[in-house]
Amino acid sequence: MSDCLMNAPMAAAAADRVMARCDALAEISETPQYLTRVYLSPEHLRANALVAKWMQAAGMQVWQDGVGNICGRYEGQRPDAKALLLGSHLDTVRNAGRYDGMLGVLAAIEAVQFLHDRGERLPLAIEIIGFADEEGTRFGITLLGSRGLTGTWPESWVTHPDGNSITVAQAMKDCGLNAGRIWQAARDVEDFVAYLELHIEQGPVLEQEQLALGVVTAINGARRLNCRFVGEAGHAGTVPMSHRKDALAAAAEWMMFIERRTPQHDPQLVATVGTLQCQPGAVNVIPGEVALTLDVRGPQDQALGELLSELLSHAEAIAQRRGLSFSADEYYQIPATRCDEALQSALTRAVTAVQGRSLSLPSGAGHDAIAIAERWPVGMLFVRCDRGISHHPAESVAVADVAKALQAWVQVVSEVAGK
Repeated sequence: MSDCLMNAPMAAAAADRVMARCDALAEISETPQYLTRVYLSPEHLRANALVAKWMQAAGMQVWQDGVGNICGRYEGQRPDAKALLLGSHLDTVRNAGRYDGMLGVLAAIEAVQFLHDRGERLPLAIEIIGFADEEGTRFGITLLGSRGLTGTWPESWVTHPDGNSITVAQAMKDCGLNAGRIWQAARDVEDFVAYLELHIEQGPVLEQEQLALGVVTAINGARRLNCRFVGEAGHAGTVPMSHRKDALAAAAEWMMFIERRTPQHDPQLVATVGTLQCQPGAVNVIPGEVALTLDVRGPQDQALGELLSELLSHAEAIAQRRGLSFSADEYYQIPATRCDEALQSALTRAVTAVQGRSLSLPSGAGHDAIAIAERWPVGMLFVRCDRGISHHPAESVAVADVAKALQAWVQVVSEVAGK
């Protein structure tokens, strides 16, 4: 491990550079009014070119891989050394903030820049990847960049169209890539020892705890369901309250139970009813049918499954008591991704050294680490963001927090890559 870590003045200067580079990347957008940068667009290629320039200035060998990820390698003490992989994504949602994804790529470059400026090499090489598509904004498919690295692209993805009926394969051709050579982006499991990702929290926990940094324990698993209560429509003026089979009243009772029971079951679980449609949907008709969605998330699959089972059983009980029927169809499931214990420990040591104490917390949002964890151990560092706002132009981080993050990042990279 390096015995010379980033001091406060160095970190402040590096943080200023990161913030300026976030601003520069934010200028690369398909519209001047708000930030949108999607996979295989001209803006994607321009962002890659700018990040490549910064990687090269930090002493890295740079290339763009077969799915459009921008990659850089800083050699270790031996040319054939395995690598510690760092990174995040460079694509955005529509009308995005400027730190989601980009902050992680730029912080990784600063860690390498610190080593390069000192002429220092570690036993492991360091590779950085700016992933091409994590958000899925253009094609509705997420983690295209990281799944290129792991070699887990389904064959059907290349024929998937965007909103203008341009397929992934055609978009790749337009960018000078070849859909028939996607496999060339896949890396051997022996290439990397681990993956580390720095990311804004996208939530309010660190801010509430008055901490700049936190260590991620797991990326939440998720289950999504289409649910339905079916009762009996009737005249709003003539059916007595005691005779009604009101589907909306049943749904409302269930929603209140979901809100109350979820935190009781486990404080780290969350459940959301995101949509609600009433039929026939008239002011003077008792709702006879209600369709609603349920999204349940948590860092442990067993606890998540137990909560979902309890919620569905209670919905059945409500329906039976009210003389209605209830049905639920699960259409989406992704397991929780546990972060590696040894990497969590290394991150905790680094965070504690920088801010005096460390907080461990799960991530409620998805990240490239989900795909990478199928091949390599993963660890994540969270940086506080203003009011927890993300996927919005108001997304904001403090330069002082970024400076602390860089100090912790250099320490953990030096520790993990120095072994």
